[in-house]
Amino acid sequence: MKAAPSDQLQLLEVQELDSRIDSLNHRLGSIPETAARRELAARRTVVQNQVRDLRVEVDDLTREQKRADADVEQVKTRRTRDQGMVDRGEVSDPRALERMVGELESLNRRISSLEDVEIEVMEKLETTEAALRERSEELGALDEQDAGLAASLEQKAGDLQSELESVQADRFAAAQGLPADLVALYERLRAHKGGVGAAALRRRECGGCRLTLNASDLAAIARRPEDDVVRCEECDRILVRTPESGLRPGVEIPDQ
Repeated sequence: MKAAPSDQLQLLEVQELDSRIDSLNHRLGSIPETAARRELAARRTVVQNQVRDLRVEVDDLTREQKRADADVEQVKTRRTRDQGMVDRGEVSDPRALERMVGELESLNRRISSLEDVEIEVMEKLETTEAALRERSEELGALDEQDAGLAASLEQKAGDLQSELESVQADRFAAAQGLPADLVALYERLRAHKGGVGAAALRRRECGGCRLTLNASDLAAIARRPEDDVVRCEECDRILVRTPESGLRPGVEIPDQ
């Protein structure tokens, strides 16, 4: 492949801008606030599920307490009625009176048992309501923290995005006028070589794989026409000759 030396040097400028674009895209995807928000979102999901479960539990315990209260009141009402009948002497039959007195004792035991249940449910409800308040406060704090991270992320991402758009514009301008076949080769190599399709030959070293060329390879490159597109023997990238390559085009470098 042939390409004017100026085009090959221009391709190096495109490569530099492409590397900056790749770096900016990586930085956009790895802003610390992004990872922090992911971690926060995971914690928020846990807390939100806890809040949901605690609300269900509070609702269940509230209904259970109402049932316990109703049961106690129902038995107390019956005891009050029966005790009133005894106190007013409305039960004259000795056996019936004995049975009623026995029932009153049973009702007292029943009330005591129901009140124990009522107190237990009340304590559970209070504990669960306290846990719900705590988790709800944590959820609110997480939302506030996330809002702060989101604002910081928006600012940082905005700055990076502006820089990215500027570099992309420079890259577009730098690529103007380059031969289509040279650009196609460069893009193909970039896709398979970690984003680097063209590298400078400086101080006898390939800028892509950092291979130092021996005297024989340098001599072979020096003999090639300036418009030849040279490829690195090690990494196969486009190897662009520069004034700092360590050779003079057209002049053989003797083996050492």
